Amino acid sequence: MVKNFLSLLSTRQTSILSGAVVLMVTVFASKILGLVRDRLLAQFFAPDQLAVFLAAFRLPDLLFQLLIFGAISVAFIPVFTDYIHKKGEKEAFAFASDILNMVLLFFSIVTVIVFFFCGPITNLIVPGFTDSQKELTTALTQVILLGQIILVIGSFFTGICQSYQRFVVPALSSILYNVGIIFGILFLVPYWGIFGPAYGVIIGASLYVLVQIPLVSSLGFRHLLRLNFQSSGIREVTGMMSIRTLGIAMEQINETVGLILATLITTSSVTFLTFAQHLQTVPIGLFGATLAQAALPVLARENTKGETASFRITLLTTMHQIMFLCLPATAILIVLRIPAVRLVFGASQFNWEATVLTGKTVAFLALGLAAQAVILLLVRAFYALKDTRTPVIVSVVTVILNVGLSYYFVVIAHMEVWSLGLAYAITANLAVLMLLYFLNRKVGGFERFNLFIPAFKMIFSALVAAVALYLPIKSLDQLVFDTTRTVNLIVLTGIASLFGLTVYFVMVYLLKVKELETFGGMIKKIYHFQFKSESKEIIDDTGTV
Repeated sequence: MVKNFLSLLSTRQTSILSGAVVLMVTVFASKILGLVRDRLLAQFFAPDQLAVFLAAFRLPDLLFQLLIFGAISVAFIPVFTDYIHKKGEKEAFAFASDILNMVLLFFSIVTVIVFFFCGPITNLIVPGFTDSQKELTTALTQVILLGQIILVIGSFFTGICQSYQRFVVPALSSILYNVGIIFGILFLVPYWGIFGPAYGVIIGASLYVLVQIPLVSSLGFRHLLRLNFQSSGIREVTGMMSIRTLGIAMEQINETVGLILATLITTSSVTFLTFAQHLQTVPIGLFGATLAQAALPVLARENTKGETASFRITLLTTMHQIMFLCLPATAILIVLRIPAVRLVFGASQFNWEATVLTGKTVAFLALGLAAQAVILLLVRAFYALKDTRTPVIVSVVTVILNVGLSYYFVVIAHMEVWSLGLAYAITANLAVLMLLYFLNRKVGGFERFNLFIPAFKMIFSALVAAVALYLPIKSLDQLVFDTTRTVNLIVLTGIASLFGLTVYFVMVYLLKVKELETFGGMIKKIYHFQFKSESKEIIDDTGTV
């Protein structure tokens, strides 16, 4: 049994769906643990106290996204894949050591500098906080920064594993990262208060690295203490990063401006916005990120081999799969926003006002949920084509629009925190349209019927499902179930969700949406422990959806 489990951890996923299903299972566990983490935080700390801890992540996350995430998602995986297929594994692993050493050294230097100038930077990020809250935010930020250095190593290990289409262990490492933070909440808070979960970040980051070492070693990676700046791979990665870093910088400006504006509403608004984002990103991470991650190596390989037709099929197939899964989640979060927030965050210190404001923010964010999930795929399609310029242009335009809308809603119109969610949703949907337009031109044009009709069918089905979700909630709430009791709330939410999902699946069946058949077949294969589905199964030889 142990042998079979270890074999599963190192098994190569042979298609996008099989890789995505493995990712979905582990990401689901990670997201659930993330919500458990948030629930525990809401239990131990009031919203205004918790806002300080959540705000402390902004600066470390900004550095990590700028310096590391771009290197992995944009450049490392496509270039590393090229090395494997064209120059062999020995050269590929030597290149991996070079890029890891270079990025780790640079990131450590920047982190040390930021560590000592953390106070003034934090004051700019949280202008609405009191002086004591700013000081505490600074101290927490410095602790979390140490954990980010460790995450750098783990992120490159993840890139190597995913390049070989091994998704299980990297996904498990994310679970252990949350386990570390939860450990800090449960066992360190009694001794160090709000610093407990911050120390938990360091523990979680260490687990994130350690769990991946056996698999990376088995693949053949041996770390070399060297820096070869003359490597053609490093020059290619640096060139791709330099453009993408601008795009990530714009995205981080977007997040930072959202935090700044939230602090100007109320201190607690930081908690409401962050919790709403965490809840909304569950389906995005579960369906969008997993399918996009699984698709990237396949898209990169198809582009390397010049298989443009297969590239288009893989992209459209994966995009419709993401929409098929995300649209019913959108309906559920919009209609069942209050029950969802109560069930996830309804601790004693999270009162009704906090629940309502968080729920409203969730609903408006959810309007852009499917778009945000699809963006993860479309951007990776450009990465596979080694085009980082176009996504950056789109990012710059949409971020400027989002910042303008957010500023108007909060500063001029004096709206509450939910208006930030509305701004995000508007710009996310615009970004999808822009990315599709440019991608259509880049790959020689999509078949319009195959591109739009399945999407329209699924959107219509989700709208009908939303109405179906609303009916049991209004008819059963209070009249049948006393939802002041948690058990009754769980039962009512379950009944409504089941009814809504049933209606959605009936609608897509009647409208002959191909993805229903696809996932039905995949479930059968999962039942028989078979993961051999190929992406070409989704669209038949005639290209009909």
